[in-house]
Amino acid sequence: MIGKEELNLTMEWDKTFPRSEKVDHSKVTFVNRYGITLAADLYIPKKAEGKLPAIAVSGPFGAVKEQCSGLYSQTMAERGFLTIAFDPSFTGESGGYPRYMASPDINTEDFMAAVDFLSLHEKADPDRIGIIGICGWGGMALNTAALDTRIKGTVAVTMYDMARVNANGYFDSENNEEARYQKRAAVCAQRLEDLKNGEYKLGGGVVDPLPEDAPFFVADYHDYYKTSRGYHARSLNSNGGWNIIGCESFMNQPINTYTSEIRNAVLIIHGEKAHSCYFSRDTYADMVRDSKYTDNKELMIIPGAVHTDLYDGGGKDAIPFDKLEAFFTEYLQ
Repeated sequence: MIGKEELNLTMEWDKTFPRSEKVDHSKVTFVNRYGITLAADLYIPKKAEGKLPAIAVSGPFGAVKEQCSGLYSQTMAERGFLTIAFDPSFTGESGGYPRYMASPDINTEDFMAAVDFLSLHEKADPDRIGIIGICGWGGMALNTAALDTRIKGTVAVTMYDMARVNANGYFDSENNEEARYQKRAAVCAQRLEDLKNGEYKLGGGVVDPLPEDAPFFVADYHDYYKTSRGYHARSLNSNGGWNIIGCESFMNQPINTYTSEIRNAVLIIHGEKAHSCYFSRDTYADMVRDSKYTDNKELMIIPGAVHTDLYDGGGKDAIPFDKLEAFFTEYLQ
């Protein structure tokens, strides 16, 4: 039998964005193949009739469904889609222990379990399912799209390749064997310290207060995660962060090896001024290079937008929701 963990779900509205009167909202749970129960917010257009196209949303890496993914889900529901925003395993309101761990395998499975849930939902059309991954979950969405043949459309927004950044550092500044060895040695040492201390040491979320000499991308994250714009009490990035050893396996497990074999439609969206734009540009190039499936692939660069502008619009409506609606309308049919 497939059982569920008992989760403590918050029923009041505690999102970083206002509630829409155009959709019905409820909390739901589902189980991945590792037996971890995931918590999600379900958004359904009011007065919706018949089977609806459906979208699963998650991200950013270290965020919760009450932040960006919930905004995307609610907005796409306003536009006629049945949507869920879910917390990944070990984070937010989802189950899994120990807390604040990440895994390229388990987190890909989280997305596939979300597709399972949508495929079996009475109001969703199992033949019209898409996914949206934001930031680190953009890379995870592409990994899922290469594995899950049920997905008809995939969107990666302001994406990070978490395997690449863990192995190579920011901007590939640590892309050498010695640097990787030192990081591996440090994490192995931390494993023993955690066992001796009886608890996992947190790596720290977004730095606060913000140092005067902080790089722009750090300031960009601070402006979202540490202010009223995007702070949430359950968000790892807003608070203590992941366990130091939490992302260890990403250093050795590339997640986007087979993107050139993705047959479903893919739209990659990134801000022109985002520090992370190189992830999307390089990933798109790899995806279409030597691929037989390029006609339904697109890279969209938003002029002037920085990384977190695509979290919530950045006060300048940077998220191209019209494009998202058109993309999913075309491919989820």
